[in-house]
Amino acid sequence: MEPDLSGFNIDAPRWDQSTFLGRVKHFFNITDPRTVLVPERELDWAKMMVEKSRMGVVPPGTQVEQLLYAKKLYDSAFHPDTGDKMNVIGRMSFQVPGGMIITGFMLQFYRTMPAIIFWQWVNQSFNALVNYTNRNAASPTSVRQMALSYLTATTTAVTTAVSMNMLTKKAPPLVARWVPFAAVAAANCVNIPMMRQQELIQGISVKDKNHNELGHSRRAAAIGITQVVISRITMAAPGMILLPIVMERLEKLPFMQKVKVLHAPLQVMLCGCFLIFMVPVACGLFPQICELPVSYLEQELQDTIKAKYGELVPSVYFNKGL
Repeated sequence: MEPDLSGFNIDAPRWDQSTFLGRVKHFFNITDPRTVLVPERELDWAKMMVEKSRMGVVPPGTQVEQLLYAKKLYDSAFHPDTGDKMNVIGRMSFQVPGGMIITGFMLQFYRTMPAIIFWQWVNQSFNALVNYTNRNAASPTSVRQMALSYLTATTTAVTTAVSMNMLTKKAPPLVARWVPFAAVAAANCVNIPMMRQQELIQGISVKDKNHNELGHSRRAAAIGITQVVISRITMAAPGMILLPIVMERLEKLPFMQKVKVLHAPLQVMLCGCFLIFMVPVACGLFPQICELPVSYLEQELQDTIKAKYGELVPSVYFNKGL
């Protein structure tokens, strides 16, 4: 007997997105690092299944589990605004394998100036690609803006790291190990707003609960971008703050002093352990689709909405990006 899929809504969240736990479960599902290894052919199948489900014409014999799996692959690999396939390195599902390698090496090679500059540059190159890939695609970003964002964030990260490294030369060794996190946090505060500056200038698309576009709001953009910055710093914080404490103790053990070649791989592995949990937790701090009262919008946009809809639209919704 075939399952009745007539009332199945593939876009309905499996978990309650109004709760933190529901959002964490959702992001555990779509940031699964294993989806990075899924072949292109299977991703295209997933997109086809999602589109057919939206039209109500799924192939006979299709099971609910197949549709849920297709939606998982679709959400992990395709942009929510455009439906275009995202580059592999920029996907949130690549945050664990990509982030663990870069963060591990940043924490390991923090003593020499060339190493600091090189790994901060690598990290900001990775971040710039992730930020661009997960932007709100309703606001186009020019090549000039992307280049300026990349250069500014890289300069900020390198300057912060180099300056703090010089200032902490006489400080306890543990303090020097925290320099990479300070540089990453400072760069995130620059990289993300710069990469998405078009949203701050022209506003982000806001819609009603029925997905009808109502206009563009700079205030909504500022809120969304601030939340993304907080999430990214939170994502990195536990690993980059706690791991130096762990390694500071481990490296004093006689056994660890004999196998220094294993220090970097160990840090990479431990960073991966942190990120497996912190990527979905950080992404779930705030709802993906934000709700904002109309009264908080710019006065001009408030007047436009009230003139057209009266009091029928008390709140607007927008995709904050990741």
